[in-house]
Parts: sequence; structure tokens; C-alpha cells
Amino acid sequence: MQKRALSATLEKSLSSAQIGPLMVDVEGYALTNEDRVLLSNSLVGGLILFSRNFSTPAQLAELIAEIRACNENILIAVDHEGGRVQRFREGFTRIPPMRKFGELYATDQAEAKLLAHECGWLFASELRAYDIDFSFAPVLDLDYGVSSVIGDRAFSGDVAIVSELATALIEGMAEAGMASTGKHFPGHGAIEADSHVALPKDNRAFNEIERFDIQPFKQLMANGLNAVMPAHVIYTQCDEHPAGFSSFWLKDILRSQMSFNGVIFSDDLTMEGATVAGGYASRVRSALAAGCDMALVCNNRSGAIEALEYLEKSDDLMIDPLSNSRLVAMQGGDRVDIELLQTSERWQRVTQQLVNH
Repeated sequence: MQKRALSATLEKSLSSAQIGPLMVDVEGYALTNEDRVLLSNSLVGGLILFSRNFSTPAQLAELIAEIRACNENILIAVDHEGGRVQRFREGFTRIPPMRKFGELYATDQAEAKLLAHECGWLFASELRAYDIDFSFAPVLDLDYGVSSVIGDRAFSGDVAIVSELATALIEGMAEAGMASTGKHFPGHGAIEADSHVALPKDNRAFNEIERFDIQPFKQLMANGLNAVMPAHVIYTQCDEHPAGFSSFWLKDILRSQMSFNGVIFSDDLTMEGATVAGGYASRVRSALAAGCDMALVCNNRSGAIEALEYLEKSDDLMIDPLSNSRLVAMQGGDRVDIELLQTSERWQRVTQQLVNH
């Protein structure tokens, strides 16, 4: 794979050493030569890590140093939200599924909010110690009891409980120098199908979605939410496109009606729910044109290369001039030494509290 000249449109958009609009992944514990070429491309602004990229904390530190050497501006992300979605285990605190905080809230609201805050601080501190900018968290979907892909990843089915606990969590993350990403806008919890393997459709009216599912997003936007990830779901009574490809949801609702000024990340465009948009070049174009600031193409290197080649030669793609300043805000804050963190009284207390609950 060779570097190519950028289109005039993207050259202008990326002229001040900015963060490119594509997030990719790598296969193993260390970078290959192809990985290095890919990550050095100025259009690649993000990298997401998976369990396959982690064997030990020391190996993780070496891999991240390699990544930073290729691209100093790159955003390094991971899905590390807790429960069944936690990519790193050895040397990291096991984070409970968010439902545990919702269950605690039923008996002790103050304790649930405090522990959610401390949990956010703890996992963000651990990730920042290894120079990971952010985790795609928290899940703001409501638990309607029908979605297996959401399930216990949701705090609760109650709007107020989700809003309060998620606000506490992102405040803890922010204290540790980590930005937050609410997912999956405008809500994935009311449908059974999993967008990883299907194209879910939600047939509810907009007024119902707005009254319930959108509310946690709205509340958190008022409380410092930095980014949003839309769902690969078609809301049939609202728009014909999945939310991540929908200017109705991203521009009309998120940007205009809700006045959201943070980052919009696409969900992974290799998921089955994204195939409706066509090939990978078309998926990236559709996501960015609809209003996403960064498009994720993961778990398919040929798809990532196709998307990158499209971006390199594209003259018809409009890049939001505000995207770069939004993406810069996702960069991690100050890091703490992992040994100092794990010997601190606070870390030891919080890890024990998480075990006890």
C-alpha cells in the first residue's frame, strides 16, 4: 500500500496538522509494515484497539508507543465500558456491567451515583496510564428487556436513572482526563435485532423516541458529553436511512434541534447494519456526508484501504470545518503512572467497592 496525494478538498481541511476522518484497527500485538504505512497517512485520525491487541500491560505500552511514533496526532480508542465489553483484562480492574449501578440505585441512590463516578474515574485513569485517549462509553440506551446486544450494558430502562448514573460516570471519566462518548443515538434498546449481524428496524414514532430514548442523550449533553455514536438502526417512521447515515438524525436533530457541538463517530462500518449504504467507499462517504466527524472501518483491512483510497482521491466530500476542533477535544488529558495509581488509597478502595457490588 502506497501513500497517494490528497484531494484538494481534504488537503485544505487537513492543512493545519489535524486529525483525519478515518478510524482503523490493527491485527496483532505489534505493528506490521503495512500498519505503519496506514497509520502514517494523515487521513487516518483514529485507531481502535481490540482484545486481539492485548496480551500483557507491557506489550500494550509498547504497541501504543509504536502507534504514536507513526502518527503523533492519532486518537487511540477502545471499547472498555465494563461487563462483557471490556477489551483488556490482565492488569486492569474488572468493570461490572452498567446494570449493576442501576440495581444499586434501587436501594441506595447516593451510593450508586458515587460508585458510578468512582468507576468512571478508575477505568479512565487505568486507560490513560497507557496513553489511550478514550473509551467508547457510556451506553445511554434504555433497557427495554428485548435487546440482547444491549441488555446489561444499559444502566436501566428508566430515563432518570440512566441520566443520573451516566452523568456521574462521565464526570469521573473527565476527572481522569478522558472524554466520553454516548451510544447508540437515538437509542438501540427497544429492538431485538443486533446491528452487528442484521439491519434492525425500529417502527416507533419520532415523538415516542424523543420522549424516552433521546432524553439521556439530551441530559448528558447538558452535563458535558463529548461525543455521540449513532446506531446502525433504521427508524422507519422518521427516515429511510440508518441513524449513522441520516442527515435527519445527525444534522437536523443532533446538531440543530439539540445544539450538540461534540464529535459524532460512526459505529463500525463493517457491521451488517451498515451494508445498506453499499461498499466501503460509499459507507464512509455517506457517514461523513450525513454529519459524522469520523468514520470507523474496523475488522476488515481491505475495507479500510478502500475507504482510505476513496478519501485520498475524493473531490466531492464536504468536511465540516469544525470537525477537527471537535476531534482535538477527544485527546486524553494528563496521565498517571500505573504503579502510583494502583498503590493509591483511592484506587484500592474503589476496586474493592466494585468487587463488593
